[in-house]
Amino acid sequence: MAHTAPRRTAFGTRRTGRRHPLVATLMALPLAALLLVVFDGWETVATQASSVGVMLGR
Repeated sequence: MAHTAPRRTAFGTRRTGRRHPLVATLMALPLAALLLVVFDGWETVATQASSVGVMLGR
């Protein structure tokens, strides 16, 4: 098999590993706000926040 150069993404090398919990939270907040507007209810936002909390607790 031929030896090739390591692959790179369009934006450079990609780090592997876990994302910082604050970054994951900041990524989820816009989705929670969108769910609040689209479904017009706190239950959906609470469900989403609970799911994110479970994910961050891993």
